[in-house]
Amino acid sequence: MQQWFSDHGLISYLLIVACTIYIFNTVFRMGKLPILKEILVHIVLALGCLVLLVLQLDKLPIIQCMAVAVGMMALLRMRQFYDKRKAYRANKTGGTPKVNSADPQ
Repeated sequence: MQQWFSDHGLISYLLIVACTIYIFNTVFRMGKLPILKEILVHIVLALGCLVLLVLQLDKLPIIQCMAVAVGMMALLRMRQFYDKRKAYRANKTGGTPKVNSADPQ
């Protein structure tokens, strides 16, 4: 797989950019930005991904690590959705919601 990513640099770069933008929007974004600042942030992210592409082409598993990070964030989102749905159903029936969230509060 690593060899395939090395042979297809453009696809590797696009995957790195897509994962980076998803991780940024999911984890680090505080709120909506004006459109020009939004464009500037994404351009800087795309330029920074060139460093990750060089590391990927140098046989480091950057895309695989980013895929694991995206997968873990998806699992967290599903768990939060499940807990929220469970709490809603408990409130609807009049019971006390016992939420065992992944987020300690």
